[in-house]
Amino acid sequence: MALPWLSSMTPAFAGKPDEKSAAPKRFVAMTLGLGLIGDNLNPAIAGRDYKPSRYLKSAQDLRDQITVVSGSSHPGVKGGHRAEASILTATAMGSAGLVRNTISLDQYLAKHLGDATRFPSLVLSNGGSTSPSYTENGSMIPPEDSPSALFAKLFIDNSARQRDLQADRVRQGRSIMDLVGEDAKSLSRELGSGDRDRLDAYFTSVRDLEKRMAANERWAKMPKPKVDAKRPVDIGNGSDLIGRQRMMSSVIKLALQTDSSRYITYHIPGAGGVIPIKGVDEGYHGLSHHGRDEEKLSQLALIETEMINAWADFLRDLQSTNEATGNLLGNTAVFMTSNLGNSSNHDNRNMPVLLAGGGFRHGQHLAFDQKNNYPLPNLYVSILQRMGMPVDTFATSTGTMTGLEMAT
Repeated sequence: MALPWLSSMTPAFAGKPDEKSAAPKRFVAMTLGLGLIGDNLNPAIAGRDYKPSRYLKSAQDLRDQITVVSGSSHPGVKGGHRAEASILTATAMGSAGLVRNTISLDQYLAKHLGDATRFPSLVLSNGGSTSPSYTENGSMIPPEDSPSALFAKLFIDNSARQRDLQADRVRQGRSIMDLVGEDAKSLSRELGSGDRDRLDAYFTSVRDLEKRMAANERWAKMPKPKVDAKRPVDIGNGSDLIGRQRMMSSVIKLALQTDSSRYITYHIPGAGGVIPIKGVDEGYHGLSHHGRDEEKLSQLALIETEMINAWADFLRDLQSTNEATGNLLGNTAVFMTSNLGNSSNHDNRNMPVLLAGGGFRHGQHLAFDQKNNYPLPNLYVSILQRMGMPVDTFATSTGTMTGLEMAT
């Protein structure tokens, strides 16, 4: 049975010394491939006295845990659907998508802070093979889209023999890296200064890899946490995005609760089929390209309302899970956004943005200029700093997000 986070667990989970008196800080990004209707999501007025929008009416019990942001986007990012690659990197991919991407927010956190858990990050999806998570060299990380497979990965132990074999494979990999390192050091004596600098950068990446491999060897020998939950049965209907969202969210909550990972990205792409919701009889992708047709907008609003309701239920599950200091939601920044501000015309401006939990002072609508958008990467800097990263910039940021404060 999974225990909540306890401060005494820090040594067991390889936490750093300054974490002993507090629960770990975590980050979950939920990204949407087809956006949200802005008029239904964003309140009409700014500030703390806003009236809830259509989509947020059912989440008023969470009002003090949510910040709504309107009028923001990634500077220079265009390309419609192609900008899915930019959701968490804020890197403009160019009109033909030929520019190499950069590291995404979740992977930046995992690189610098992810060594405390078995899985530095989890990259997940509701379906398909794409994700908004990118490595430092601009490679997309393929997602896991099966809640059942994720549950097994997190909580079902291999046999003792399989664990030994896994640890042995890691050791073999480390020995290969040792050989490569020795050969490279020998070569460096014959190189010019420019090549030596490049080789030194290579050595740095090798050392980082060796550290990760050593951590993998340690985790391979340790049993996985036990949870009081059954392995879920995957939903076969690929169009049932809401059912799949709820099921994956329940496993994400277990991953956070057992401290199996602290940095999780979950992508909900734009499926083309009819989502099984009463009142919806057209495909989701077709509805998102509504052309202001009232019937399409009406059906799309039903879908998006259920997405927000499922997201709010996820927040409630986190909030109801107590930890040594506070609850799981208070220690987890949960971020929802999309590359599309208007899916009908593929506009990447005015991205939908919701931020919950994570120790911020919420309960407000931060309304920026709809025509001259505020840089969303500023929010990423605020999140990084809240996670404990001593950074002042990320991608095209100009600072931290105006109006977003830490909770006292």
